[in-house]
Amino acid sequence: MPNEPLVIAAVMIGGYLLGSTPFGVIIMKLAGAGDPRNIGSGNIGATNVLRSGRKDLALLTLLGDGGKGAIAVLAAYLLTRGAPEATRNAMVALAAGSAFLGHLFPVFLKFRGGKGVATYFGILLAAAFPLGAAAAATWLVMAFFFRISSLAGLTAAALAPLFALFVFHSPHAIVTLTLFMGALIFVRHQENLRRILKGQEPRIGGGKAAEAPPESPPGAP
Repeated sequence: MPNEPLVIAAVMIGGYLLGSTPFGVIIMKLAGAGDPRNIGSGNIGATNVLRSGRKDLALLTLLGDGGKGAIAVLAAYLLTRGAPEATRNAMVALAAGSAFLGHLFPVFLKFRGGKGVATYFGILLAAAFPLGAAAAATWLVMAFFFRISSLAGLTAAALAPLFALFVFHSPHAIVTLTLFMGALIFVRHQENLRRILKGQEPRIGGGKAAEAPPESPPGAP
């Protein structure tokens, strides 16, 4: 592929900067609804934005965080038109992984970002739609039965690599991407895991009284 080093740099830097865009903070401030880092768990993602009482802002945050992951993937596809399939898959994985890191460690928020679940789904749905749909279905089933957003996201992140390997026989780059993002999701959800094991994790739609105090430093979804 011509100018491959430049393309690699473009997809990684562009993906990271795109992923760093904190939609939850931007949307709430533009709406005059404050800062999500000052409410609920202190996270910047859609789940915590919902705790402000604004379902519309939570939906916009969800779309923004998922959309930036999808856009990073689609941009990588466009930049690698005509390249061998293995090269395109590798570039997509690099762009997606960079966008995911950007969300978790955004340069615009002093590297204090989110937990990545919405961006994770946006990436998977764009990069490997059947795999992304299976992961999303896993989240929906777990959320329906247990009403715990973090548990649903962790389960989806744990099963996605297995779906990629044994169900969809995904390219190696996509399998590696699911493992990379899944591992980071578990790292970012350590406090959630502790609360789940103690039976203290807030449930979807629960009142503010059930919330844990904001984490320091604040993270997101």
